[in-house]
Amino acid sequence: MTEKPAYQFTVFSPLSSVISLLYALVPLLVLLAALSLACIVSYFIMQGISDQFPFRRVISKSTQLFLVLSIFPAMAYLKIGKEGLGFAARPVFFKQLLQGFGLGFITLMPVFIMLYVLQINIIDESQSWTVGLLAKKMLLSLLLALIISLIEEPIFRGILLAGLGKKLPVMAAILISSIYYAALHFLNTKTDIPVQDINLFSGFKLLGEAFANLINPDILSAFFALLMVGIFLGILRTRVKAGLGLCIGCHTCWVWQIKMSKSLFNTDQSSEYLYLVSSYDGVIGPLVTGWLMFAIAGYFVYQRIN
Repeated sequence: MTEKPAYQFTVFSPLSSVISLLYALVPLLVLLAALSLACIVSYFIMQGISDQFPFRRVISKSTQLFLVLSIFPAMAYLKIGKEGLGFAARPVFFKQLLQGFGLGFITLMPVFIMLYVLQINIIDESQSWTVGLLAKKMLLSLLLALIISLIEEPIFRGILLAGLGKKLPVMAAILISSIYYAALHFLNTKTDIPVQDINLFSGFKLLGEAFANLINPDILSAFFALLMVGIFLGILRTRVKAGLGLCIGCHTCWVWQIKMSKSLFNTDQSSEYLYLVSSYDGVIGPLVTGWLMFAIAGYFVYQRIN
């Protein structure tokens, strides 16, 4: 991570601020299109799979698929190649994955240590772990974390950040892409509709509930933590030319650590420091928000000194 910033953005004058703000809403239109298409397609999918999977889950996965697929026409329209998206040559990319994984480990592990020291996280003594079972859990969690990162990073730190960067100043592009990233984690509903009651418009009903969840005050602490996650990864992406591999590696390690923590520890609901985490996953919350803000500030101080 010794490379100088190489991700080029254009800084516009105040005269273009209105156009820039409208441009920032384009991803929302793409999201709405993907969600609407997912609602319709999921209805027909449910006709074939019956009640094997919840309708809301099918809509969620379909939306993810359509968002990933939207990368390709967006790349063509914006005239962005693989390098502009953030992908380096294969040897460099795999090296970045390892470097990013290491960065993810050293940036989030202090949070887990603090959660244990403060006894917010307590060892789950009901689990009977063996070396083989633990190794299997670690490997499966790592694979799932990598899949999640390979989906989310090309969308948020790839095409979204690159597209916004064509019309917005760098920090505005990072902030807006991070808002989208954080918000989509809470665009959900827990309502299950029986298969026999599903019709072509049922998905849109769930969609309305999902958007209503975004104004739920209970999500605020987790939202701000994920916002800082997005900002951290956005800064990482824009500081290294074709550095998406770093973001994928870092994101993978974070998700992997969280999944392993949830397997090995329980959250002590009676802890006096419980406010430092949210109910979202028992990890992200004010502690993560403050820690990442400190890390980002430390990075810019280091850059200024050097």
